Amino acid sequence: MKIIFAGTPIFAATALDALISANHDIVLVLTQPDRPAGRGMKMTPSAVKRLAEVHGLTVLQPLSLKDPQWHTSIAAVNADVMVVAAYGLILPKSVLSIPQAGCLNIHASLLPRWRGASPIQRAIQAGDKETGITIMQMDAGLDTGDILLKKSVPISPEDTAQTLHDKLSTLGAQAIVEALKLLQHQQLLPVKQDDLQACYAAKIKKNEGKIDWQLSAVEIDRKIRAFNPIPGAYTTFRSNQIKIWQARATSEQSDKPGKILAINPDGIIVACGSGMLRLETVQRSGGKKLTAAEFLAGFKMSVGDHFDCAGSSHS
Repeated sequence: MKIIFAGTPIFAATALDALISANHDIVLVLTQPDRPAGRGMKMTPSAVKRLAEVHGLTVLQPLSLKDPQWHTSIAAVNADVMVVAAYGLILPKSVLSIPQAGCLNIHASLLPRWRGASPIQRAIQAGDKETGITIMQMDAGLDTGDILLKKSVPISPEDTAQTLHDKLSTLGAQAIVEALKLLQHQQLLPVKQDDLQACYAAKIKKNEGKIDWQLSAVEIDRKIRAFNPIPGAYTTFRSNQIKIWQARATSEQSDKPGKILAINPDGIIVACGSGMLRLETVQRSGGKKLTAAEFLAGFKMSVGDHFDCAGSSHS
């Protein structure tokens, strides 16, 4: 099959690599323009562009696909199908209809649950027990197209957005290779989504990372894991912003939310709206990630002190 691939970050590059390994004919790669990155803000190509160039693939980097000149370039390669994974640009109807078999999207949730920009983070934050990959036939809506293939994976109590992202990257790569094989043999059966079961994974805002200690320890633990590594969950202590990277919830009797109940080599025990949270890995603004014991060696906290309790209304 002649395939156009559209994607940008590592999640997408993992899928592209699998398609190359499966000997598919990648006739064109679309990815976002190079962006400034790193301390020197050097113009940096996407993970997909770097991989495509290693394999000598043709790469286009439009700022938008609304310009008809790009439609001409896409149509010129006469592709059978377009595979889309975390591309980051809206595909107009005029583009969706160019490939003979349309456009297949690799979406990181079990649709119709978690349509939208942040399905991995929202699944963890909501306490979902499982998530997965959906291969979807794209239409003009936001993740509303017919379901072609689903693969599920459990969400462990230790999963962060990063670890779950990595699992889903691998699963997505496997799923699209399988879906294209079924497509070639005309064995993909589209299933309409049940819109009544849909929920929306809104883009993560930085201020959502602020911890509200009045929430339960379980909810706060989920937020910490959902926002690791971006944007990071944080609290304030005497005007110091402190990011929390790893914690563990307990269901034991609590105290006033935000109060430090105990300090020991295993962590800092903080009261929540219900239960307690043991802070295990933390980071002061401008500092390094440290274990609680390392952190306390250079930062004074005492039992009875309080973290700032004001937080985001999101749970």
